[in-house]
Amino acid sequence: MSRKSGRSKLQLDENHRQVLQRISQSRTAPLREVQRASILLRYADGETISSIGKKLSVSRPTIYKCIDKALAAGIETGLKDKYHRAKNPVITEEAKTWVVNLACSKPKEHGYAAEIWTLSHLARHTRKQAPVAGHECLQRAVKATIHRILKSQALQPHKIHYYLERRDKEFDRKMHEVIVVYKEIAAQNNGRNKQDPKVITLSIDEKPGIQAIKNTAPDLPPKPGKHARIGRDYEYERLGTVSLLAALDLHTGHTIAQVHDRHRSREFVALLKEVDRSYHEDSMIRIILDNHSAHISKETMRYLATRPNRFIYVHTPKHGSWLNLVETLFAKIARTFLKHIRVQSKDELKQRILRGIDEINMEPTIHRWKNFDMAINNL
Repeated sequence: MSRKSGRSKLQLDENHRQVLQRISQSRTAPLREVQRASILLRYADGETISSIGKKLSVSRPTIYKCIDKALAAGIETGLKDKYHRAKNPVITEEAKTWVVNLACSKPKEHGYAAEIWTLSHLARHTRKQAPVAGHECLQRAVKATIHRILKSQALQPHKIHYYLERRDKEFDRKMHEVIVVYKEIAAQNNGRNKQDPKVITLSIDEKPGIQAIKNTAPDLPPKPGKHARIGRDYEYERLGTVSLLAALDLHTGHTIAQVHDRHRSREFVALLKEVDRSYHEDSMIRIILDNHSAHISKETMRYLATRPNRFIYVHTPKHGSWLNLVETLFAKIARTFLKHIRVQSKDELKQRILRGIDEINMEPTIHRWKNFDMAINNL
């Protein structure tokens, strides 16, 4: 049988009881106040300390402290924390600065194998090295301590943000040239300017590394009431890769495409030859393309020399192939017929890619560049 507390009984009038009941049932009040209101109500109703602790999952010292404050100075005091003077910070500003500088370095600079810090690793290193550096206040630092210090400086050394360094000194000029071409074509396509029938503009690039993947077990079709989705075995077999070479007509949206096992100069020249056959002999073909070695190789230059005044190159800047509109065609292909594709051979993959291009050409879409201001803003 539980021993009865030797403390005085808590006397509550009707107003105090209503206040405590309202707080104990509140969903917005702080949890500590809700617990304390429940403690005081139960104690006033004659429940034992053990019973209150079990029902509220609160320790006996917490219950004693709450009741003693209420008996001494009223329920308002019992609900609130005592005022206490804030302690001086244990971790000094110099120690925090030391942690921040440490986080801005790499683990490998300190003899570790890791490339980037984790918070746990940084905390272990801090506990080990901080006393040596004169910051004894960090000798018990844990992961949460490091997290708070770094959060105050908005640092996340355990994450990586990728960027692309501009290595082309003429990036802005080349980007401007490309976008001027797009602006000219947009005016022609919108009927503001008459198209010059002797100048055809194409966007050319390669999409390498398209994988030929074969199922090791047949796909299971969806069945009403049984399987909502296609079932596919996790195992598969790699049959190799192919490369798609595409030339996108920016006036009509028509695509000339070839699929090869590789994308060397000879494959690129084969695409140029097909492009050459596809347009009138008197037309000049302006090509927007990147700086891939196959585009400017000796073999390619020898072929272009046999077709003087036929082709004009407009190069995108280095690391600026995203300026090439044919990339939007590749994105469309990846979202449509290449998505989840499975084949029995590389030849089947090639045929299905070309079939997909034919389907796109049945309802061609003119790819447009819309943000013309960026070329001006970057000059």
